[in-house]
Amino acid sequence: MQADRLWLGEHIISLDEAQAGATAVAVKGEKILWVGRREDWTGAADEITELGGKALLPGFIDAHGHLSFSARAARAANVASPPVGAVISIASLQEVLRSHIGERGIAPGEWVLGVSYDDSLIEERRHPNRDDLDAVSGKHPIVLMHVSGHLAATNSLALQRVGVTAAAPDPPGGHIRRQPGGQEPDGVLEETAMAPLFPAFVGSGGLAVEDIKAALDTYASQGVTTVQDGAANLADYERLAEIAAREGLSLDVTLYPRAVSTDFQLPAGVAVGAYRNRLKLAGVKLILDGSPQGKTAYLSQPYFVPPSGQPADYRGYPTFPQETVDALVAGFAGAGLPMLVHCNGDAAADMLLDAVERAGRLGTLGDHRTVMIHAQTVREDQLERMAALGVLPSFFSAHSFYWGDWHRDSVLGPQRAARISPANSALQQGLAFSLHNDAPVVPPDMVRLLWATVNRITRSGQVLGPEQRISVLDALRAITVHAAYQTFEECCKGTLTAGKQADLVVLSRNPLLMSPEDLMELEVVETIARGTSVFAAVANEL
Repeated sequence: MQADRLWLGEHIISLDEAQAGATAVAVKGEKILWVGRREDWTGAADEITELGGKALLPGFIDAHGHLSFSARAARAANVASPPVGAVISIASLQEVLRSHIGERGIAPGEWVLGVSYDDSLIEERRHPNRDDLDAVSGKHPIVLMHVSGHLAATNSLALQRVGVTAAAPDPPGGHIRRQPGGQEPDGVLEETAMAPLFPAFVGSGGLAVEDIKAALDTYASQGVTTVQDGAANLADYERLAEIAAREGLSLDVTLYPRAVSTDFQLPAGVAVGAYRNRLKLAGVKLILDGSPQGKTAYLSQPYFVPPSGQPADYRGYPTFPQETVDALVAGFAGAGLPMLVHCNGDAAADMLLDAVERAGRLGTLGDHRTVMIHAQTVREDQLERMAALGVLPSFFSAHSFYWGDWHRDSVLGPQRAARISPANSALQQGLAFSLHNDAPVVPPDMVRLLWATVNRITRSGQVLGPEQRISVLDALRAITVHAAYQTFEECCKGTLTAGKQADLVVLSRNPLLMSPEDLMELEVVETIARGTSVFAAVANEL
């Protein structure tokens, strides 16, 4: 056998049980040519890499994220709090925006965009309102996307531009927050109430090639070899297809356009489930509720501390009524379209499971592998139903670090917060669950995701729900083997197996031999996608 590259070492984690003791992996072209013991290799290789103390694993799979939004966010003001940004108060947020306007030379009348403000982390523990943003500028329309992506803060000019006034009613599945004692909008818009602002974020020029390439480079630096674009619009799909054909993509991209009504249709002539120039239209995305940290997720029990202006029995709200969810799920299942379904609250999870069960009675399911995205607050009885119905969870388990304290103290209370992203319960049910970062909600940092899932340590250093911790090996399977299965790609991704796609990642150490608390010391040394090195931490380090 003649290989392009041969890796040799004692820390090869194939995640293929048949190759548990592998110490050699050979790659030729875009495929894994051979896996086995180094003493059994009898071929030749153009390049031989001795791993030493480094580890070789299957490339990480982004089980849920937003490539297009990540690309656009790079041009907006970063109003996130540490460790992602520098905002710690309303005053520091205002200063970041003023600097952004000056540095970018944004002319009066042009939109000022910001991403990832977090009311749970700034000193005031509230959303910036129209008065706060009017103090930045009355000549620029300003819109800031909440870190969850489910709320937006605007100034008066932005509200005026999109026609949100005191007379505007709440749209179905959304809410316009009002000033105390009246109907005047306070500048914060929730869920579908943000829809008029989307054109400002999307812009008129479409996705820029350099922004997409930069976003893919960021993913590659984290060991990711397959990226997801969940809830993209069809215009973004067409633009990505154009970029893929003309410029090429460095990583595989699976795209799921968002269906917002029962009238939704995919573009004619597009083959679902097939890659073309490394871009695959993989199914559809549904969003059934909002965000727990934004307190718009649809819960079965009230929020521990309701948001300002809401009664004590406030539980959030769904995006669609049950009959619409039933129609969407039955329609897409009947058409054989894979579905990603956003459900943060357990009441939203009930809506999905009820819809899947009803679709099954119509005989329209088959091997559907519907993925419940986030599944943050699913209960034990719901996990049992998921196992019975073939619904698979994808946990946003980085929440335990980023918002664990907030969930415990404000969103859910101690008991429910301890069960957020219940990975161990899912493991006990035999569910092939995956893990994700939901970038750009948080960066696509796979090492932190691994660490957060295994340790469940909050920002304050407390362990949130120790009984939901899982082993490093199980967490690795979730970002490789199970993530491939959820997207019907177990045939070609997820393990180091001969014949599969040559997607690999080299880590600085073997995570299986490290103390779980030390996992943040791991570094991505090299990422190989389809046999080509797409990231190297230090040139020629290997």
